[in-house]
Amino acid sequence: MTTASSSSFSPTRTIVLVGMMGAGKTSVGRRLAAKLALPFADADAEIETAAGMSISRLMQDYGEPEFRRLERRIMARLLDAPMHVLSTGGGAFMDEDTRQLIRDKGVSIWLKADPEVLLERAMRHDNRPLLRGGDPREIMTKLLAEREPVYAQADITVESDDRPVDETIERLLRVLKEHSEK
Repeated sequence: MTTASSSSFSPTRTIVLVGMMGAGKTSVGRRLAAKLALPFADADAEIETAAGMSISRLMQDYGEPEFRRLERRIMARLLDAPMHVLSTGGGAFMDEDTRQLIRDKGVSIWLKADPEVLLERAMRHDNRPLLRGGDPREIMTKLLAEREPVYAQADITVESDDRPVDETIERLLRVLKEHSEK
């Protein structure tokens, strides 16, 4: 399953995908992990397993602050694991302690996408609790304004657009290789 570009790049640290909901962190992460023959972890799935309930239910029953505390603990555990590809929740990188852990133990990649692309992708699923409190477009715009300056602190930025996922992965592999050669 290796290609010329993936066989010429061997990561030395956990690859951590960050960005907004709908950026493609999970779908890109799964395929990237397969290309690199690394394990894949989805932080949101790990949180749901640990909590024994969906993130939507967790936030509804316990509130966002409690969800963020659990997310911080799960991220610390995942970042202590052997090297892998890790997909984070959209808000995980916003936490300063989590950002520092990612800096210390991984290489962060911001999957950046156009707001309309993000909204269209995010609305495909009914599991986006942050978009439920009003007009999804307004909420997405507000979240982007708050989060983009923080996401910009990632080690690498890769556009996640409407091109096929495999093209995004090839771009990602090229920039990862360039980053590792610095």
